Amino acid sequence: MKLEGKAVIITGGSMGMGEATAQLFAREGAKVTIAARTDTGEAVAESIRSKGGNAMFVPTDVSKPADIRTLFDRHLRAYGQLDVLFNNAAYAGSDKLITETSEADFDLIVSTNYKGVFIACQLAVPIMTAARSGSIINTTAASSREGLAWANLGAYIGSKGAVVAFTRALAVELAGTGIRVNSLSPGLIDTPMLRGSVNKQPDPAACLQSFSQIELLKRMGTGEEIATAALFLASSDSSYITGIDLLVDGGLVLGSSAPTSFASRT
Repeated sequence: MKLEGKAVIITGGSMGMGEATAQLFAREGAKVTIAARTDTGEAVAESIRSKGGNAMFVPTDVSKPADIRTLFDRHLRAYGQLDVLFNNAAYAGSDKLITETSEADFDLIVSTNYKGVFIACQLAVPIMTAARSGSIINTTAASSREGLAWANLGAYIGSKGAVVAFTRALAVELAGTGIRVNSLSPGLIDTPMLRGSVNKQPDPAACLQSFSQIELLKRMGTGEEIATAALFLASSDSSYITGIDLLVDGGLVLGSSAPTSFASRT
């Protein structure tokens, strides 16, 4: 098993990509702490335990530094070590134009998507430095890449772009400590968060179909496919990789600007 004897914190672990990752990491031998705002995190932990895995749930709002400190304290009291930190929690915002986005919503987006990552890394680094090893994985978004953006998500995309840059900076800062720092950039993944946004559209079915068509693989990804990428970055399989933003998008970034056929380029 690729994570045998490792202890892991996964934020946003109660559903979607985070839940799939918690399940996979546990199957690979990790002791998993699931952090989330929703109480469904306990059901995920119980599901893991029922299969012989080791998991616990800590209610956590990563936009609140005090909650993150409590998360780390409870994790260390339970497991005594931290080998992998997966900063996966996210908040997309209210899907409004920049001119209509409230300051309160902006602050919540940035506090959840960037400040929460920053604080969690601040707490993880001393623990991992003392152990001379560790893997930090920060979830970003394909929409923060050059060549792709979405309307009405300016604050969200900006916060994810900040995490990409922060990940690179932290990888450089921690060079030589034994800690690897990478980010994971999902494309359009069929998760409850995405479905919630889609259901706000006038024609949700048409919206989902359009999402599939702009990807080179002509389908959305699954939480399990993101989980396998997270496992790669968490395990020794990626022992020579740090400071990257791993794009797992089914060809979304390329497909969004690709011509429909060769003939269309002539």
